[in-house]
Amino acid sequence: MGNKKELPRLSWLKLIPDSQWQVYKCAIEAIRQTELPFMLGGGFALGVYIDRWRNTKDIDFYILPEKREAIIRTLSEAGFTDYYDQLPYDRGWIYRSFREGVIVDLIWSMANRRAQVDAGWFHHAKTVALRGENLQVIPPEELFWCKLYVFQRDHCDWPDLFNLLHATGASLDWPRLLELVGSDFQLLKGALTLFDWLSPDRTAEFAAEVRERFQLPPHESVSPEEERRRAKLLDTRGWFAPLLSEGAPLEV
Repeated sequence: MGNKKELPRLSWLKLIPDSQWQVYKCAIEAIRQTELPFMLGGGFALGVYIDRWRNTKDIDFYILPEKREAIIRTLSEAGFTDYYDQLPYDRGWIYRSFREGVIVDLIWSMANRRAQVDAGWFHHAKTVALRGENLQVIPPEELFWCKLYVFQRDHCDWPDLFNLLHATGASLDWPRLLELVGSDFQLLKGALTLFDWLSPDRTAEFAAEVRERFQLPPHESVSPEEERRRAKLLDTRGWFAPLLSEGAPLEV
């Protein structure tokens, strides 16, 4: 199931603290015992596509909703504890577990219930090698789709969208992404329009039909200094991967 083509070797794997990785590895081995499908998501998936690390001290796995009880039970048997008693959360779309201070999330739905994980997500998944572990990774289109709706006052994933667009925009399956987004087209157009202002030289590399479909203005190149100025207008921290020094992690 999924695209078996392995993604390029990642430069940031050495930045993962060994103590955290041991917990992640334990979770991976436990879930594998169920022989049920799961995919890497969250910050790890973003790191796979943009080749940048951001240490959030957690790992996200996307699973089929009807398989969650079996996987939750397996994690519990492996010593992972429900995080609900530490901090209540919405159990309708996510199961948060922890062990040795490290969080492992199981996700089967968008938080806003816009969509649930289904077999199609796995069909388009990529494969990546992480420290000897071959894992499926959520497709970039589904990752984009999920992050598109995270726009709360205290937490917004659009900076991740812009990093993802910079790294994969020219190769995204835009017809499939448009099909996923459906009637929320204007939200997608808003994100792409803002990204075109931020990095017009990158959107110039997108297919002409994509630029036409989203009615992007004619390309006007900007200098690296101007691109940096625009990025800092949005956030003065080191959030935009193309402007960071080689190997530097994203700032949380």
